[in-house]
Formats: sequence, structure tokens, C-alpha cells
Amino acid sequence: MILKTYIFIIFTTLFLHWETSETKSQGAIGRASLPPRGWNSYDSFCWTITEEEFLQNAELVAQRLKPHGYEYVVVDFLWYRKKTIGAYTDSYGFDVFDEWGRMVPDPGRWPSSQGGKGFSEVAGKVHSMGLKFGIHVMRGLSLQAFNANTLILDTTTGKAYEEAGRQWRAQDIGIKERTCAWMKNGFMSVNTKLGAGRAFLRSLYQQYADWGVDFVKHDCVFGDDLDLDEIIVVSEVLNELSRPIIYSLSPGTNAKPIIAKEVSGLVNMYRVTGDDWDTWEDVSAHFNVARDFIAANLVGVKGLKGKSWPDLDMLPLGWLTEAGSNDGPHRYCRLNLDEQHTQVTLWSMVRSPLIFGGDMRKLDDATFSLLTNPTLLEINWFSSNNMEFHYVTGSLSSSGKHSLSNHTEDKEKINVLETRVLALRSCKDVKANGWSTKVLDNNVEKVCWEENSNKRKAPFCLNKREALSASEGEMVYQHQNLGRLHLLVTERTELCFGASSNRKLTANEISRGSFSRCRSHANQMWENYNGTLMNSYSGLCAIMDFVRASSGGIRSWLATGRRGEIYLAFFNLNNQVTKMSAKISDITNAIHATSSKCSGTEVWSGTNLGAIKDSISMSVNAHGCALFVLNCT
Repeated sequence: MILKTYIFIIFTTLFLHWETSETKSQGAIGRASLPPRGWNSYDSFCWTITEEEFLQNAELVAQRLKPHGYEYVVVDFLWYRKKTIGAYTDSYGFDVFDEWGRMVPDPGRWPSSQGGKGFSEVAGKVHSMGLKFGIHVMRGLSLQAFNANTLILDTTTGKAYEEAGRQWRAQDIGIKERTCAWMKNGFMSVNTKLGAGRAFLRSLYQQYADWGVDFVKHDCVFGDDLDLDEIIVVSEVLNELSRPIIYSLSPGTNAKPIIAKEVSGLVNMYRVTGDDWDTWEDVSAHFNVARDFIAANLVGVKGLKGKSWPDLDMLPLGWLTEAGSNDGPHRYCRLNLDEQHTQVTLWSMVRSPLIFGGDMRKLDDATFSLLTNPTLLEINWFSSNNMEFHYVTGSLSSSGKHSLSNHTEDKEKINVLETRVLALRSCKDVKANGWSTKVLDNNVEKVCWEENSNKRKAPFCLNKREALSASEGEMVYQHQNLGRLHLLVTERTELCFGASSNRKLTANEISRGSFSRCRSHANQMWENYNGTLMNSYSGLCAIMDFVRASSGGIRSWLATGRRGEIYLAFFNLNNQVTKMSAKISDITNAIHATSSKCSGTEVWSGTNLGAIKDSISMSVNAHGCALFVLNCT
């Protein structure tokens, strides 16, 4: 027994040393050469975290998760907001900023920031733990700084930015009608065509580098909130800085591969859904998204000075808070253990970044085991040929009746909901060219979506009207609304169509436009030309789309390991136990292997499958999964 233990210790030590060495060599290739791992404060603290609470969590990450590859600790949003009566996620007037309009930490919550030190002391402490420090930032310029009309810093001179014989200020560069759609009192885009606009963004990221920041999570610039101009400028700035900083985009509401291809080379990771919380609906919403991004070959491609990774969002496990809350962590994850197995297995098979969101101070054994499962971590970093596997069948009963397969859509046996929505897509998408203008007898113009598949169906139409000029204190930057349209339900209403949601959406919510009081915000402004309808806020185009949401069914994923092993995952999205099966011949054909003799184990149950003859079968709990490690000779 002593000899066996001694041998095990030697083997484990050698394996960890070998893996660490390989990780270091991978890291030398460039930024985010492997999917980043770490911890983020949002799921457990929302915006209210303090310096003391953050450092307590960082210390525990260093002690418990760092040996397993978790190296980033990130302060999520509103670290500059004073926690006082009246302050919340979209309040106005509570943010702290410097003379140049740049956000600085609230000294009440971050006492080490006093005296103009920003996050430099916190970053130093994090680095002393062997970790890397990250922060969350919003798009462009804050409304508070805009209203204060602060000067813009020229980092090349250390003085106010000057051009054309004058100093430039916040109101020269801020585009007020392009405030973040879901944070109207927060932040707006800046005009990156102006030297002053680019100088402002450069001053922001230079300050982050001076603080010792290693990771930036840039919010409200992707998905339905796309601001490609700002992403391009920020990427250029980060490329020029001497300090390497991982560049992450968030959120990814309605993100599609065709849009992602425009940013993947500029960043290191980018969200591909709305916010993921601890509901089964949010977890199951990721299956189609994961399939699409894998199929588009966007996983681990060239990014900013390294690689880039589609990000399925943080893992909301353990001790959490609520979305938008002013309270810290106060409840446990609502997913049951089967659902948690499904989430971490899918995230690993897709090779998504693994960012834990629970409070480390109350990390329970079950959650720790999920986060550090060696098979999952091996798959997440080192697997290849990752794909959705279509040749799996399932039976909802032991008699074999009510059979299912994920490669034949059986609407009678899987509850499929089809919804028709106005959605946003890249204007390069061939589907975007489907709008036409109609003039009625009373000279009212309509823009209509023609249904190619059903000529007898009345087209969906909206009334056109020239976009409103600035009113009620709203400013339109240098006539940005010229030639742009408002779209109304009827000619007599004052309800205009807006493209992006006025609140943050979760992963399972269908992104669709909404009608609200007409105003001069770019979210309600449209340009109609060459059969497209382009939104002025995001630069994306509207289409009528059918969104299909399945409330059940079965799915499967496949990958190969670096030592020749095969990873097979069964996912049961049904609300009842399902017996799932796959043929060995289909598995080996999918990865172009020649062998048909396999043996293996199942990770979650610990079952040794022994020699497998023709197929693998296992009963999988509702919302659960099975993960097989196969060795075929």
C-alpha cells in the first residue's frame, strides 16, 4: 500500500510538472494561447465589491485554483461608483473620474486608490500572489464626464490634447445619441474619426497599463451593441502598449459568426451570448450557439498578438448574488448537480474560457471538484477536432418507445417553439437584403420585408418618417441624423422601433427590437438603401428571422485528446431520464479513425465500461450529461 501511494505521488508530481512546462511554452507563443481561466466578481458581487473582498477572493484563487490554470482575477463593472443611497447599476451622478474624464476607483470601496494611485496597489498585490489583474470597462465616455466637458489628455505630451489651434474636450468627441442602449445614464460612443476621440481612448488604456492591468473586459461594444470603430482603435492601442493586456468583449447578445469574424483577429476572447445565470434555460441556450461557432472554425484562431476564443460567459456556480443587485453574495447556485455537470462539460468541450463567478470565500467541495476536474481541464486546453456529434439516439422509456435522435428533427417528440422576430445581422449577410419601400395613396412611405418563401402572406411593414432632430436636451452629434429614418408602428403613433434592448438580456432571451417613445437615440435611427435596413447605433442590419427554441431533446459532442484518446459527451436536454446510445463505428468515422475496438470510462459516475463491442449506451438524468473517455486501438 505504501509503495502504491509512493508511486502515485511520483506520477502525479511528474504529470503536473510536465503540464505546467507545456503551459508555459504555450504561453510563450502569444497572448491567450490557451483559453483563459480565472475568477470574476460579477456573479457574486454585481458592482458592489470592495478592495478587501476582492483581495480575499484573489488570495483564495491563488491558493486553490491557480494550480489548475486559473490565473486572472477580474473586478467587474462600476468599480468607480460610490456605494451610497441612490446608487445602482444605471444611476447618474455617483461616479468618480479624474480631470481628463477617465474613471478612477471609488476611494470609499478602494481605499488604496487615494492620491491618484488608481488600481496600482491592488494590481501589485495580485501580482505578488502569482496572478494577473483584470478590470471591466464600458464603451467610450461617461455621461458624467461628457456633461462636465472635461479636457482630453494627450499621452504624448502629458497635457491637454490640442489640434487646429485649440484644446479639445469631452463634448467635442462624445456621441450622446449613441449611449449604451441598456445603460442610458452610463456611457456613450466617442467619435473615433477625430484625433481627439482616438487620443481619449489611448489615454484610457495607457492608464490601465500604468496601473498594472493584465486583462480588460470591454462592455457594450459587441453583439447588438456593436461599435466596431471603438474595438479597432482599442485593439490598435493595446497592440502598441509595452504591457501585454488580454482584450475581452462583452456581452455577445445576438452575436453570430459572421459578425465575430470581423472582431476575432482584434481581440483575445469575446462573448457570444447574453449574460449566463444559474437557470437551466440559460445553460441550454448555449448549445446552438456553441455548435455555430465551432462549425465556423472560430475557436482558437489568430487574435490580438496571440489567439482569440468565443466565450460562453462566466460559470455562475457556488455562492452568488442576483443580476443588477446592490447586495453581495447571499444565495447558492440554483442549478442542480446534473445541470452543473452539463454546463462545465459543454464549456470544456467547446474550449470556452473558464471564468468562475462564485464567492471564493464560500467555495464548497462539489463546486471545487467541478472547477478542477482534471479531465475537463485537459479537454478545455488540449483537445482538438471538437465538434457536435450528430449520430446519437435516445429513448425516453426502457421499452424503447419515443425514440429521439439529434440528427432528425422530430417535432412530435421534441417540443419546438418557433418565433418570428425582427433580428439584427451583419449587413454582409445575404439575408439582410430583403426590404423594399412602398408608397401608399396618402403619400405615406412604408418599408416592408418581403417573405420569399410565402408570396401570399402579407409582408411585415413599418412606417417611415425622417428622424427627429435633437429635442428636450438631447444632442445629435454634428447632424448624424441627416438622411436617417424613424420607423413607426402606424403613421399616427409616436412609438418608434429600436433595434437593441433597453436592458441587459440573459443567454436564453430572444433578442428582438422593441417599440418605445420616439427620440433621437441612434438605436431608433435607420438607413434604408439597396434593400437593407441598417441601424445607426450598431451598424447592423434588420431582418425578419425565425427563432426556433427547443425545450428538450438530446445532443452530443466529440473531441480527440493529445494522447490519442477520444472524448464523447452525451447531453440530455429532456425533463426526464433518457437512455442515450452511439455506435462505435459512427464515432470513429466522425474523427476519421480506423479502429473499432475501444474501451473506456465515464467520468461523472466513474463507471469502467471495459471492452466496448458495437455501441455505448447510458441512461442520463434529466438536464444531465455523460462524459466518456475512450481508448481505441
